[in-house]
Amino acid sequence: MDMPSFLTVFALLVAGFAGVEARIKRTDRRMARVERKLDLVLDHLGLHQADPDLEQVAALLRDGKKIQAIKVYREITGADLKEAKEAVERMG
Repeated sequence: MDMPSFLTVFALLVAGFAGVEARIKRTDRRMARVERKLDLVLDHLGLHQADPDLEQVAALLRDGKKIQAIKVYREITGADLKEAKEAVERMG
């Protein structure tokens, strides 16, 4: 493949990834807006979701067992790995 063709393909790939990233960000903003609205509806109806008991996660953090704490957090909440890691780091 000659250099101009390679650069063209590379530019198209970069543009494609940029477009996908923009869609993901747009979707994240929409989801956040929907979640805020849902929270308002639940508050208006007087319904409250109980927070899961995270005392076991906090105890594992106090013992210096961060990876185990992330695993337990995921089991309790159903969060994915990234969400669980960020939440546990906020707790510690």
